Amino acid sequence: MSNPLNLTSNFFFFIITLTVLYAAYTFPKLHPKQTNLVFYVHDHFTGDGASAATVAGRSGPSSSILQFGTVATVDDPVTEGPSIESRLIGRAQGVYINSQLDGKGLYMVFSVIFTDGEYRGSSLEIQGSDIFTMKEREFGVVSGTGYFRFVKGYGVMETEFMDIANLRATLKLSVTVKHY
Repeated sequence: MSNPLNLTSNFFFFIITLTVLYAAYTFPKLHPKQTNLVFYVHDHFTGDGASAATVAGRSGPSSSILQFGTVATVDDPVTEGPSIESRLIGRAQGVYINSQLDGKGLYMVFSVIFTDGEYRGSSLEIQGSDIFTMKEREFGVVSGTGYFRFVKGYGVMETEFMDIANLRATLKLSVTVKHY
């Protein structure tokens, strides 16, 4: 029969407990990095260099993105600055769906794929609402690849330029993400 006050058993338990606590508090912990980005998306449904097209809606593919129920695909240039002549750093590829009955709100799901610069070969997955009549609107960054593996974050979108008549816009995206 073992004695609960057995010094040998208690000594080993004490040493093991100290070892585990020492290891838990001294091994380096993974701290996420925070990255802040600002880039510009040029969304053009018309003209030379059109990078967006409606694919479905009440009137079929000829529907306007300004009408409820319209679906559009995009492959928009992403630049460092607000001018389309700024350095091209990637593409924004995905889908917009006009999901607001009055036509003033889009649901967006797209990838920002970096093709040049520090983040070349990486991507960010963006999702959220775009009520384009608002000055600023927030969206979620839900995933990423490459440099942005295990990312989570948010962004703020602002309209730099909008030409409703010709369905052309330049959007400023300020993104904050945490990743490992």
